[in-house]
Amino acid sequence: MIKAFIFDLDGVIADTEELHYRSWKRLADEEGMVFTRQDSHVLRGADRVESLKYILRGQSVGEPRANDLMHRKSVYFLDLLQSLSPEHAMLGTRPLIEDAKAIGLKMGLGSASRNAHAVLKQLHLHHLFDAIGDGYTVKNKKPAPDVFVWVAGRLDVLPNEVVVFEDSDVGIQGALNGGFHVVGVGDGETSQAHLRLNALAKTHAQQFINFFG
Repeated sequence: MIKAFIFDLDGVIADTEELHYRSWKRLADEEGMVFTRQDSHVLRGADRVESLKYILRGQSVGEPRANDLMHRKSVYFLDLLQSLSPEHAMLGTRPLIEDAKAIGLKMGLGSASRNAHAVLKQLHLHHLFDAIGDGYTVKNKKPAPDVFVWVAGRLDVLPNEVVVFEDSDVGIQGALNGGFHVVGVGDGETSQAHLRLNALAKTHAQQFINFFG
C-alpha cells in the first residue's frame, strides 16, 4: 500500500536548471574554464562536489581552493534565487502534492541540493512537506539510496510504501537501490524507472497508488 511520495527537487519540483547553469557559467568564466549548456544538462542530479569535479576536467586543486569555488557558486546561485517565484514550480507539481495530502499521503523531499529549504520557501511549497532531506542530510549521495531511506524513516514508512519522483539517472538508481517505486519525470535518462512521464501536469495521486498498489 502506498503511504508516501518523495520528490527530487531540481527538475521535478523546481525549474532551477537555468539558475544553476548561470551560477556555474559565471564561475567558469571567471576562472577561465569552459562550461556550456550541454555540460549543465550532463550535471543534472549531481551535487556540487561532483559538478565541480566535472567542470575542472581532471585539474587538481586543493581542498581549500575547491571549497572556495563551491562557495562562490553557491553565493551566485542564492543571489539568482531571489528571482524565483511560485510560477517557477514545475507544471502540475503543486496540484499533485496537494491532491496527495488531501487523501492522507505523507510528503517528503530527497535532494542533493544544499539550498532545498530556500528553494521550497521561494516557491511557497515548504509547508507542504513532512520531511526534507537535502545536501546536508546524509554523507553518501545519489546513486546511494541514503537520502531516500532517511526521508522514509522520518515519514515512518517502508521503501515499498513510497513512490519516488526523479528526473535524473543517478536519482533513479538511488531510489531503485533503496527498494522504492520510481517515477521518471522529464526528458532526461529515465529508462530505468518503473514508470516514465514527460511531466506531472494533469496527474493525480490515485493513479500512482493504483499503478504501484
